[in-house]
Amino acid sequence: MTVNPPADRWVGRSVPRIEDAALLTGRGRFIDDLPTHAGTLAAAILRSPHGHAAIRSIDATAALASDGVVAVVTGDDVQRLTRSMTVGVKANVECWPIATDRVRYVGEPVAIVVAADRYLAEDAAERIAVDYEILPAVVDPEAALGSDAPVLHPSLGSNLINERSFSYGDPDGAFAGAAHRIAVEIAYPRNSCTPIETYGVVAGYDPGEDAYDILANFQGPFSIHAVVARALKVPGNRMRLRTPPSSGGSYGIKQGVFPYMILMGVAARIAGRPVKWVEDRLEHLAASVSATNRVTRLEAAVEADGRITALAFDQIEDCGAHLRAPEPATLYRMHGNMTGAYAIANVSIRNRVVLTNKTPTGLNRGFGGPQIYYPLERLMQRIARQLNLDPLDVVRRNLIPANAFPYRTATGALLDSGDYPAALERAVVEGGLGELVERRTNARAKGRLYGIGMAAVVEPSVSNMGYITTVLTPGEREKAGPKNGAQATATIAIDPLGSVSVKVASVPQGQGHRTVLAQVVADALGLEPSAIAVVADVDTARDAWSIASGNYSSRFAPAVAGAAKLAADRIRAKLEAVAAGQLNTMPADVVFAGGRAASRSNPDNGVSFARVAAAAHWAPGTLPETVDQTIRETVFWTPPELSAPNGSDEVNSSLCHGFIFDFCGVEVDAVTGEARIDRYVTMHDCGTILHPAMVEGQVRGGFAHALGAALYEEYAYGADGSFQSGTLADYLIPTVMEVPEPVILHHETPSPFTPLGAKGVGEGNCMSTPACIANAVADAIGVDDLDLPLTPSKIAGLLAGPERQAKNPPRQAREAQPGGRRKLTGEGAAEVAASREAVWKMLLDPATLEAIIPGSHGVTQVSDTHFTADVTLGVGPVKGRYKAEIELFDLDEPNAVTLRGTTTGALGFGEGEGRITLSDTGTGKTRIAYTYEAGIGGKVASVGGRLLDGAARVVIGQFFKALANHAGGANGPGTGLLARLKGLIGGRS
Repeated sequence: MTVNPPADRWVGRSVPRIEDAALLTGRGRFIDDLPTHAGTLAAAILRSPHGHAAIRSIDATAALASDGVVAVVTGDDVQRLTRSMTVGVKANVECWPIATDRVRYVGEPVAIVVAADRYLAEDAAERIAVDYEILPAVVDPEAALGSDAPVLHPSLGSNLINERSFSYGDPDGAFAGAAHRIAVEIAYPRNSCTPIETYGVVAGYDPGEDAYDILANFQGPFSIHAVVARALKVPGNRMRLRTPPSSGGSYGIKQGVFPYMILMGVAARIAGRPVKWVEDRLEHLAASVSATNRVTRLEAAVEADGRITALAFDQIEDCGAHLRAPEPATLYRMHGNMTGAYAIANVSIRNRVVLTNKTPTGLNRGFGGPQIYYPLERLMQRIARQLNLDPLDVVRRNLIPANAFPYRTATGALLDSGDYPAALERAVVEGGLGELVERRTNARAKGRLYGIGMAAVVEPSVSNMGYITTVLTPGEREKAGPKNGAQATATIAIDPLGSVSVKVASVPQGQGHRTVLAQVVADALGLEPSAIAVVADVDTARDAWSIASGNYSSRFAPAVAGAAKLAADRIRAKLEAVAAGQLNTMPADVVFAGGRAASRSNPDNGVSFARVAAAAHWAPGTLPETVDQTIRETVFWTPPELSAPNGSDEVNSSLCHGFIFDFCGVEVDAVTGEARIDRYVTMHDCGTILHPAMVEGQVRGGFAHALGAALYEEYAYGADGSFQSGTLADYLIPTVMEVPEPVILHHETPSPFTPLGAKGVGEGNCMSTPACIANAVADAIGVDDLDLPLTPSKIAGLLAGPERQAKNPPRQAREAQPGGRRKLTGEGAAEVAASREAVWKMLLDPATLEAIIPGSHGVTQVSDTHFTADVTLGVGPVKGRYKAEIELFDLDEPNAVTLRGTTTGALGFGEGEGRITLSDTGTGKTRIAYTYEAGIGGKVASVGGRLLDGAARVVIGQFFKALANHAGGANGPGTGLLARLKGLIGGRS
């Protein structure tokens, strides 16, 4: 990284991080580390195993009778004690944090069990009986718009919850006169950032005050505080929100913890004691929040030389089962930046927000950026490919020129500063693009698949509070009143010993708040950073904050640190007047440096900083008349450039805008389809760099997340809404072993709109890298269309071309399981030393079934051929208790019978049937042969194919093996499946 630290100030140096000592020695204080009040209870959440189903009834009798259980909370309780949460747009639909009339996604909360500890709560949750009526589901956003699609919210009447169209300039005229019309169609998938620490909430309720005290690892913004207080039916000053000092990552998605803040508040109120809930990994993957998936058709009007004169966006945003605030933020956060880094004067946009049977979406690192720049930068390569141009030349010809800044985009963004062409040329030279071109030439000469990709993007930061109101028409906005700005808050106080404390309304999630703020304030007051104490947690009952406060959209360096600088400058100005009186000089002559206040013209004339700062405490009568106090200063700062959307729907959706130009070389294995990054170069202009090492860390972190989005990560759903990537064995994320070393370059153009000249840098590569890698892979294998993630199997399929239909497809592929559930098939046989008649009797005997059903706790006979059972089954990390229904039909005594079974439980459901045939072997034995088909859904299906197929076959196989053994199996005790497994691990048969 090419950054030279300044010698005369702390800002710009990579000083050791204050936060690291505690984190590296295991002394960080995360939410699960903090002590709780005596008597605090634990909560477990019963979640929906279905993507879409009506709730006929909930019977919690058995759960309430379980050991240690204090309360069970259902949708009726939540509706009685709360209001529907704020919906992101004006629509006839309610949004509750728990299922009420129906469930709409796998993992939706159905009931909350509050008990003495988490183990007892989870055990009791499995005893809640929920009667579901399964409804048709829809998971594809385009299909959700169809007239025959299942409707998630009957009150809404359709799955389209919002639609708006926009036009800027003259796009119709530009397309009519264009030499070429070139388009891409993109289906951007769902993914998430999966932080190490999951959601956590500790809630308490004071009935005397009708007030809630909630501790949550909540990222903000604090606009959600109002949503929670309103839902809990209390004023904001009776909904105290606190955050822990440390966070195990967020990347935006911990904004989504707020529905659980409401639920745990209700649970604490009903239980009469504080309630703690910490999400497990399976819950987090299936039911926290993910980024939106978006279907985009993007068309460009293009001149013969590759210059773009107009863009036409058609975007379908899938926000899942509920449109929860602040969504559709992901769709509108980039509204001012639809043209990216390019000077394009004419734009049309059609935005549709749809609901599907998937988890509700939320903010995710770079939110909105990946969904915009993937189609835009894929389009840039498509233009070059179709017109036989160099992709770099196409980018160059369309970049905003250096002399145009501040530059107003067609859709309203005011790009503050930059020199995009210069940054690009530096990246090309310093990053060695020419060498990569030579490598590609040599590789292709040897028959290898090598490609080069690039992407140029604008990274917005410090979101305008008003951007989300672009979803409203100008008339609706006028009625609602203007919303705009991006308030940041900082407080600086000095104690009687001259010690300095800093407090900001921004929850740290790894940005190094304590270190950077200490640097900023130390520069202003002439102190060492070690002399500055920074309070990093937030308490809404204690701290100064506003709706726009928080930590999101890369606002820490430009806005929060900037507000701290303004507060420090105000304190310094007052201290200069105090010091001038002590030094018998003028305030303008005072300089603070090295822990002292001295005369600029006579450096020997000086006093300690502590003596100057302490005067307000020890001798307030000595203060000049112009100084009211110097011990505390609070700054609320919002930039004037962030105005509300105007009548033409133009909006400056963010304050400052960095620039990124990436390029990479990728080689694709012609046999396996694996994409290997040979070199990755990323050039950033993030304005003034406050701490180079932390900037590098942010770039590396964003690059790692983006690599996952490009090559590994996708939330997968079945056609019935079943979640199919519910463990880290199936939702793959890159580790340090898979992330290559990027070449990081910088080109600094300070922002004129922020106090420190800084811009955001925490999200950029999430916006640029997926498109850059995809362009390289497309170049390597010579294709136009690519769907993320670029897994080896997808790339290998593109290399192989369309697959020919097999003459004899296997049984499992011949017919799809109804509803898209996970389908399992199998067959087997066993011999038993008993007659067919004896075996037949066993199949109709409850005692025999109880002995041979795996995990059985008891079998009840309903009729001669109908039985119920209580069983415990486990698949990998997922283990639960189920109610089973077993029926025998198509009886051909004593030759054959069909066995049909269904299971339902807190962790999922299953159904299937098997045909059992009995035949004489001619040696006095009976051969039991069986075939079966089964479908599994819900949480148990989320463990995916790596565990599910094998585990289910073991369970089903165990049933028939146990039947054979119970009848006196001829294989003997040492040759059965369990015996063989014991032998392999050294156990006894």
